[in-house]
Amino acid sequence: MAHTLKKIMLVEDDPDIQFITRLSLETGGYEVWGCGNGAEAMQSARAYAPDLILLDVMMPGMDGPATMAALRKMPELAATPMVFFTANAHAEMRQDLLRRGALDVIVKPIEPTALVEQIRAIWQRIEAASSR
Repeated sequence: MAHTLKKIMLVEDDPDIQFITRLSLETGGYEVWGCGNGAEAMQSARAYAPDLILLDVMMPGMDGPATMAALRKMPELAATPMVFFTANAHAEMRQDLLRRGALDVIVKPIEPTALVEQIRAIWQRIEAASSR
């Protein structure tokens, strides 16, 4: 990655979690575009052109994995890093999401100050891998 992480698309159906997550990320210096479900993400992802997409796993309608698969079909988003966040901390769930192409999995409930550091650490891993 030759650019700095600036724009994060947040896909989360719970308004309270979306608010806290958005506030935390914006306080950390990121521009955040919030979507309440997978369909909204599909409609706005191309125009927003996020550097990173943060997806809730369990959402009504199109869940997180289905949303990621649909977004990956868009050529301009095919390589966009995607990170899941979920209340399900089981190792099997994490491994399944990573196998599907997620870059990482963050376990909820989130700690607002720790979230920014987690996102920064994930982005640093992306940059280190791309410089090899």
